[in-house]
Amino acid sequence: MKYLHTMVRVRDVAASLRFYCEGLGLRETRRMENEAGRFTLIFLAADESPDAEIELTWNWDADEDYGSARNFGHLAFRVADIYATCQHLLDMGYTINRPPRDGHMAFVRSPDLISVELLQDGHLPPQEPWASMPNTGAW
Repeated sequence: MKYLHTMVRVRDVAASLRFYCEGLGLRETRRMENEAGRFTLIFLAADESPDAEIELTWNWDADEDYGSARNFGHLAFRVADIYATCQHLLDMGYTINRPPRDGHMAFVRSPDLISVELLQDGHLPPQEPWASMPNTGAW
């Protein structure tokens, strides 16, 4: 058995690509447009794990509310510098829902409310403003 990908539905392709590619540093590996089915599949991967992809699915005519249910869980990425990654996402206008107070773990949500866990490669010492920053919303 080989793990292939995780699929998440998205409402706004541009907003999702900004988050996953510009924010998290993933890259688009391929894209499939299906006119008959009225959907687009966009596959993304991290350079260090190209075989573990995220499939963004955009259903062109969908008005379904994907909601904010937590039954999916989250995506997780190891990062070289959790403080720099969180600051980058914050600068892009994203809320850090669970700041990296411990220098090891943080959570942020995609534009489609998918929880994304960021895990520091190793541990960094606690650092302000993160060490005293409160949680915001749900993750």
